[in-house]
Amino acid sequence: MARDEHAVREAAEQSAAILTAAGMPKMPARVLMALTVAEDGGLTALELGDVLGVSAAAISGAVRYLQSLAIVRRVSRPGSRRDRYEVPPNAWLASFAQERPVYRALADLADSASNAIGDQTSTAALRLEEMASFYRFLDARLPGLMAEWEKDRDEQKG
Repeated sequence: MARDEHAVREAAEQSAAILTAAGMPKMPARVLMALTVAEDGGLTALELGDVLGVSAAAISGAVRYLQSLAIVRRVSRPGSRRDRYEVPPNAWLASFAQERPVYRALADLADSASNAIGDQTSTAALRLEEMASFYRFLDARLPGLMAEWEKDRDEQKG
């Protein structure tokens, strides 16, 4: 079956819109999805600008943001002054693993705020207690979920 470039780009743009609605900035979401559907594994900044119809500055800011999430990496190309950007293997797993310290910090801050309230039966303290419990639950379960994902992925690959 031949690649339907229009359908691929439409799916990438719709996926980027969902990521944006979930809180990711629009341009990084579009760049991430353009790289995800790139057939040869990556694109230069110039190619990304052409595909998305945006400036080099927009691409630069987007890839910097995505690199900070460990979901995109820059790869030097021998003999070329242009770097290539690609989604590395296990990028989704790495980006979630990177969030674990944030979950712990949010749980600890919720505990601190709850303690500062003083009345542990107050509505605010109860909400903060639930917040802390939720983030501790995520932090505790994430390693198991990541291991389960790796096993499932490996079984799918055969």
